[in-house]
Amino acid sequence: MNIVLTGIRGIGKSTIARRLALLTHRQVVSTDLLISYDNGGRSIPQILADHQGDWRLFRQLEFQVIQKVSRLDNLIIDTGGGVVVDLDEQGQEIYSHRKVAALKHNGFILWLKGDPVTAAKRVQRDSNRPDLDVKRSEVEIMQRRQPFYQQAADLVVVMEDCPPRDQANKIYQSLLFHQLLQQETRS
Repeated sequence: MNIVLTGIRGIGKSTIARRLALLTHRQVVSTDLLISYDNGGRSIPQILADHQGDWRLFRQLEFQVIQKVSRLDNLIIDTGGGVVVDLDEQGQEIYSHRKVAALKHNGFILWLKGDPVTAAKRVQRDSNRPDLDVKRSEVEIMQRRQPFYQQAADLVVVMEDCPPRDQANKIYQSLLFHQLLQQETRS
């Protein structure tokens, strides 16, 4: 079974994924990096720029990658912040039943829940993160997605103001408690 990390951008999914990999001896797979790899190494902002900001296309690319990684086993899957959304006909974000179902097929989804304002400040000037919407603020988008993360989550992990190592250890203990890991996997 895979351990899938979801949550808003800037919450620390990639850092926690790397720490959990050390604790569990599992490989980390980043859906965003795989999307980039599958698209000739172009960054996500480049992919979007090449397609006139077509987020619908990006969500399809994301779904294709999720279908691939969901067939694998014993991974830590570091997802992009929008993994729980698709777009309706009007371009509005809606819950992504297809992506969540694919991830749940062979995965346990953790929602790393945290403050959208703090997370938005962390990613404010990161050129590797494309603008989500020209009409809405980053914080507004992150807040709107919270019910989607909640709906997808098998376990909610409240991100605390503590070092990533401590946070990863708490998550590791929760995974042990939920019998998703074997105690002997830790060195």
